[in-house]
Amino acid sequence: MPEATRFMFTHQEVLKLLIKQADLHEGRWQLIVSFGFAGMNVGPNESEVVPGAAVAITGFGLQRASADSPAALTADAAVVNPTSVAPEQPATEGAGQATPRPPRGR
Repeated sequence: MPEATRFMFTHQEVLKLLIKQADLHEGRWQLIVSFGFAGMNVGPNESEVVPGAAVAITGFGLQRASADSPAALTADAAVVNPTSVAPEQPATEGAGQATPRPPRGR
């Protein structure tokens, strides 16, 4: 089987991964993307230059969702990354102590 060379993610998948990476466990969050914009002259040669622009993604982040944030663009951290609660073990007498072994015969 060939080795994978490309992985694509939806904005919802990226949002959920960032919530887990940020170790968030409560609240509704949305993905934010920061863009950079630059104007320039572009064209195949000097006589065909036209005004143009380049847009670059300069960062990704999380922002707490507001009441009017579209539900399709948000995720609930309590659902995506619930706080894990280890079940409590009943305390036993002598917990943490080594169990004595019977002597070995020769």
